[in-house]
Amino acid sequence: MLAAAERGRGAAMESAGQDINLNSPNKGLLSDAMMDVPVDGAAAARTAAPEGLSAAEEEELRAEIAKVEEEIGTLRQVLAAKERHCGELKRKLGLTPLDGLKQNLSKSWHDVQVSNAYVRTSEKLGEWNDKVTQSDLYLSASSTLEDWNEKLTQSEAYKKTQETLSQAGQKTSAALSNVGSVISRKLGDMRNSATFKSFEDRVGTIKSRVVGSRENSTDGLQSPSAGDKPPQDNAPF
Repeated sequence: MLAAAERGRGAAMESAGQDINLNSPNKGLLSDAMMDVPVDGAAAARTAAPEGLSAAEEEELRAEIAKVEEEIGTLRQVLAAKERHCGELKRKLGLTPLDGLKQNLSKSWHDVQVSNAYVRTSEKLGEWNDKVTQSDLYLSASSTLEDWNEKLTQSEAYKKTQETLSQAGQKTSAALSNVGSVISRKLGDMRNSATFKSFEDRVGTIKSRVVGSRENSTDGLQSPSAGDKPPQDNAPF
């Protein structure tokens, strides 16, 4: 059954190929299913003869198109080779793609700044700024704001707030200085106390004992005099 299905499929493809073959005598007898397939516009333009052109002119134009397309393909290949060579040179110089992106962005921004559109826009913005700052509405708003600021700084509430903040700062500074003096006085009292003095005397006594024992050990380790006899190494056991 599989073999029969394969043979049926091959026969169907053969009939379809015969129907679409332009050199076939049945080229005009397409099946109903293929009549609904949309025809490509470019293909229709190639098959249909343009109006007002002779066959020789049409053939010349087609040859020119093929030549131009071939040149475009050659230029694309050359451009790809140049881009690869440029990438190799950048790698040898240690330039990363990020450096190239920064350079492109800087160049693009410079091109934007020197462009006529950017210059005209900057000039327009400057003119609008001058018109706004010199307008009666802007001058009136500025004068009103200055009056409000002056009234606010001269108001009783503002002055009281400023005095309160100043007094709070002074009180904080005084409190900190009092804390420092109290700590210093406490340290002085502790140093003058009997406990601290007793502890200080004990530390001095321990220090003198350590220094005296070190001096005694140093004297015991001094070299013998000329009259002394060195100990015999080969003394009998």
